[in-house]
This record gives sequence, structure tokens and C-alpha cells, in this order.
Amino acid sequence: MNNTCNPLGGKIATLKGNKILLHNYEKIIPKAGKICNNNTISALLLYFLIHFFHIVTFFLRILEKIRIFATVFLERLYMPNYKETISRMVSWYFSKNTLPYWCVLAIDCVIIVFAGLLATYFVQGGNSLSINFWYHLRTWCLTLPFFVVGMRIFHTYSGIMRYSSTIDLMRQAFALIIGFILVLIVRELMSYGSIIHSTRRLTFVVMFLLALFGQWALRIVIKYLYEVVQVTRRRKKVAIYGVQEGGLSIAQSILKNPNSKYEIGSFISPDDSLHSKYLMGKKVRLIGPHLIQHLQKADIKTVIVSPIQVDNFRNNEELVNRLIKAHIKIMMMSSAEEWDPTKPILQEQIKDVDVEDLLPRDKIEVDIKAIGEMLQGKSVLITGAAGSIGSEMVHQVAKLKPSHLILIDQAETPMHDIRLYMSNKYPGIPCETIVGSISAPILMESIFSQYKPEYVFHAAAYKHVPMMENNPGVAITNNVYGTRVIADLAVKYGTKKFVMISTDKAVNPTNVMGCSKRICEIYCQSLNAHQHNTQFITTRFGNVLGSNGSVIPLFREQLKNGGPLTVTHPDIIRYFMLIPEACQLVLEAGTMGKGGEIYVFDMGKPVRIADLAQRMIDLSGAKDVEIKFTGLRDGEKLFEELLNDQEQTIPTIHPKIKIAKVREYPYEQALKNEEDLFKLALKYDDMAIVKKMKEIVPEYKSQHSKYEVLD
Repeated sequence: MNNTCNPLGGKIATLKGNKILLHNYEKIIPKAGKICNNNTISALLLYFLIHFFHIVTFFLRILEKIRIFATVFLERLYMPNYKETISRMVSWYFSKNTLPYWCVLAIDCVIIVFAGLLATYFVQGGNSLSINFWYHLRTWCLTLPFFVVGMRIFHTYSGIMRYSSTIDLMRQAFALIIGFILVLIVRELMSYGSIIHSTRRLTFVVMFLLALFGQWALRIVIKYLYEVVQVTRRRKKVAIYGVQEGGLSIAQSILKNPNSKYEIGSFISPDDSLHSKYLMGKKVRLIGPHLIQHLQKADIKTVIVSPIQVDNFRNNEELVNRLIKAHIKIMMMSSAEEWDPTKPILQEQIKDVDVEDLLPRDKIEVDIKAIGEMLQGKSVLITGAAGSIGSEMVHQVAKLKPSHLILIDQAETPMHDIRLYMSNKYPGIPCETIVGSISAPILMESIFSQYKPEYVFHAAAYKHVPMMENNPGVAITNNVYGTRVIADLAVKYGTKKFVMISTDKAVNPTNVMGCSKRICEIYCQSLNAHQHNTQFITTRFGNVLGSNGSVIPLFREQLKNGGPLTVTHPDIIRYFMLIPEACQLVLEAGTMGKGGEIYVFDMGKPVRIADLAQRMIDLSGAKDVEIKFTGLRDGEKLFEELLNDQEQTIPTIHPKIKIAKVREYPYEQALKNEEDLFKLALKYDDMAIVKKMKEIVPEYKSQHSKYEVLD
């Protein structure tokens, strides 16, 4: 057995074999010059470890008992939602500006006294602390003024703990060092046996380290809690619509991102088999009459739609309307985004929905392989390339790697934007951006003779109904004559296919713009039968969402200005299609067309414009915004038709594309009608021009227009 020396006093460690025995004894004052061997040092280290774990275990047991008691007491007697109450208390504390300086000073003093008592326990033993507790407490309270001097010098109590930095922690350390030095000086100056002198130097050293640790830990913990509370406040509680791969990918993206703006509150599933199930620890809610109530009760104000469930969600108009009415925000991936199941969904890909994202429609699929085979490595000309449809045609055609792109439009600035886009995105594709009018035959011929395009997509046209109603001469020179110029040049220079983009307003037209496009259809169809070099194909569809001058951008601008939203008639309805979808169908029709067809696109369900306006108001969250009915504009219909009453349709291999069986005109008659109409257009006699248009298109009946007298 080997007895070890113990310079700390209070306990001695005895080594016996592989066991360590700790013995209490009254007091041992080590003699000068006494040397401790290696066994002594090992015993002392084990002594500290054993006591450290002993005290930690002791405090953990006490804290656990307090927690159990508090839980039972609060939950059963007074506060069933005690967790929420505690969270509110923490939030309340951090909602205040700062603690008063005297509170911070008092807390630091309490930490010093507690550190002193703990140091006494470590150095002088538990018996000494328990027997002389009040004596030791008085001792440490008497040292406080010296530490307060250090705090005063470095102003540690004036700092804001939630914003503590490294500099603040260093100031805290310097303040404690000042106090520690002052206490040691006083201790040495005081007589033997005095209250401070009787406390060992090592006890002061341990106290200093514990006090420093305690004050640092307090500030670090408060700073951390503040940041947690702030992050929690910034986070929005969301429900994820969809429990398949897309929904799980969104959930994992939120959980893995510590800086996420969102917090998962629940999942929503249209699958009844998931009733009462849990996913990632969150309850799966079914679509039912109580769904909105559950979301509101859980303080969920946002629903994120899985990319797999977008079509399902969009077509559930009842659910969409209920969410909007409850002011629950809807978010989904941008319609332009294509989700890759092999990659995680980034939160930046998720955006607030626009009204066009929620219009019910079926997914459109096209034979991209066949389209690519048609256009890859070919020279393609696109007119109206700076417009809504034309610019999207540029984007989609460029993806198919044509050998050359020739882009024509009158609008200089948008054409410059297209030029920059092509040079940045597709630098390997030769691209000509030409500013000019399609009704300038010399310029157009120079373009065709130089580049000899193999495929032409003709999107250039004036399309605003009220503008063309007031300017029929311009409608004829641009829409009708310009189309004839491009069509004739396509035949002359051996273009394989000419695809013209028409409109649903060409069917039973009631306005100048619609009739001008019908005359274009007649000419292209008759020219197709007159020659065999070029195949002429016409595509007909309704309004595209987000196009320049369409109703949705107008409503957005009116909402921005506080309203009202202007609708011409309570019962007016329109067909809508997304610009990318419309362009896909144009390319598909161009691929399948053999010449002479007028293709009609299935536009889905018609939309009541007043309902569209109301939904935009609800989505914006705006209050007290009215819908004002202004009356039908000149030439405007209550509803648009895609087919003439006398026309029939023939189905194609694509479910969304049909062929209109229309009345055909001989080429000579169509050409003479256009030549006569163009001569009148150059005189800018509105009545004479419209009268001739009505002769060419007998079904053209004006509505809400000065031209009704001609019917």
C-alpha cells in the first residue's frame, strides 16, 4: 500500500493494488520540501475526476427531479400547455430591448459567489463546505466589492448579453483578473486567521476559473438562445402537399438547411390510405372539410406543392379556392422549372404562385424527338421574334440546335435583349437579329435571298383589338399584306414549311384584328394548294397568359396601384394557355403538318375574367380592392370560338391538336381580294377598308363598334 501526499487537504488517496481508496481526515498541511511521487500525481488526477463526475451526477439528479416535478405540477394542475408557455416566456424576454445594468451586475455577482462555493467544495472538500456553509458564503460575499471594481473599470454590466462578442468575453476576463488580483493583495495584507486570509490561494484560483467559465457560458447560451428564437420567428410554418419523392425532397431540403426560411408543420395527401399516418414526425392530413381548420390551428399559413402533385393540386379548384379564401399562401416550383428526381429541390426554386399557375389545365406532351429531327441543323426564320410568342419560339427552337437563326421584329429594344440572350446562352448558333417590318418587301427579299430559310415561323402581327379597331389600315398593311410578303418569299426561295400563328378571334370575327387574321389564313391555305414547294400550316389558339398587353399584367398593375380591377363585362370568358405550352403545340403542329391544315388547339376550360380578377385580389392579400365593370370594348366578344359554326374538326395523333375543316378559297380570288384590300388600306379610309373586309369574310359581324352600320 502506498500513501500519497495531498497538498489540497480534505481527503487523501491510498493506492492498494489496482484500487483507489479515498479517506477523510481532519487537516493536513504539507511540510515544506515534501515531494510527491508519480503515484501521488495519478491519485490526485483520479481524485479530481471522481469528484467531478460525482458532482455532475448529483446536479443532474437534482435537475431531473425538478423537471419531473415541474412537468407534473404544470401539466396537471395549472398549465397544460407549459411548453408553449415557456416558449412564449423566452420570446417575451428577447422581445424586450435589454436587461437593466443592475440585473446584469447582480447575475455576475451571483455567478462569482456560486463559483466560490463550488471552488471550496473542490479544494477543501464537501465536509468543510457543509459544516461551515454560512462562513464560506460570507467570505465570498465579502470578495464581491473587489470584483465589482473590475466590472466598473471594463463596464461589463453595460453590454447586451444577446449580442456578446469575443471582445465582450475578453472584457469579462479582464474584469475578473482585476478582482482576483485585488483579492489576493488584500488576503496577503490581512492578519493571519482573518476571514479572507483563511481561504487558500488555490481556492481563489479555482474560483476565478469557474467564475470566468460561468460568466462566459451565460453569455454564449443567451446569445445562442436569442439566435434560435430569431430564426424561429423568421421561419414560416408550412404544410407540404404531396408525400412522394417531390414532397420528401422539399422536406429534406428544409430540414438539412439550418438557415431555412421554413419549418415543416404537416403533410397533405390526397391518398385516403395515409389517414392518421406520420411522416418525418409530422402528421399527414387528408383533403377534407376540416383541412383548413387543422392548418389554421397549427398556425400554418403556407402550403408548398410537390412538383409531382402540381397538376393534381391545380385541378382541385375547390381546395385551391378554400386555401386562398383562408389567406393561406400557396407556393410551388416555377412552371419553367423541370424537376430532376436525382437532385434535391433547392428552396430558391420554390416561389409564390401566380394566378396563371393555378388555372386548371392538362399537361401537354409533344414529340420533341420528331421536332428536333425536323429543325436540327436547319436554317429557321422567326418573324415577330421580340414578341411574347415569338421570343418563346426563339428559346425553344434554339434548344434544338438549328444551323442558323434569322430573327425579325420592329421593336428595337426587345430585339437587343434577344440578341444578348442568344449570344450568352447559345454562342455556337449563328443568329441574325434584324430590326425591320414584314411589310417592307425589298428588305424581306434581301433577307430571304441571303439566308434562304428552310423553315419559317410567322408570329408577327398587330393583335390588340381596340387599337386595330381604330386603325384598320395599319391592321391590313401589317397583318394581311405583311403575311403575303413573307408567304410569297417563302415559296420563291424554297422554304420547306411555313407555320403561321393565328388566333381564336379569326373564327366568326367581330373585330378588325380577328378578321385580318382570317384573311391571312385564307391566303396561306389557298397558296398552299397553288404550289408544291412550300407547305403552309396555320395554328389557331386563344389568349396566352402573361403576353404583352394581356389581362393578367394589366390586373397586376392595377393591384399595385390599389385598384380597382377593370373588367369589361361580368360574364365575359376567355380561353387561356401558357406561352411555352402554346409554342410547343406550334412546333408539334409544324412537324405533323403536310400543308393546307388549320390546326386548332384544345385550350382547356374557359375562364371567367371576373373570377380571375377576384382570385388575383385574394392571392395578393389586398383589402378593399373592387372589381369595376366598364362595358365591352369596340369589337369585343363575350366569348371566343376556336371553330366556325360551319366547320368540323378532324382528330390528329395529338389529343390537344385538331384540324379545322374550313371553307377553302381559290388562290386567284384570295390574291385579288388582298390586292384590292391593300389599295384601300393605303388610303386609310376606315369605312371603305372594313366594308371590303366584310365582303371577303361574310361571317365578320361587328359588335360594339362603329362598323355595325356596315352589316
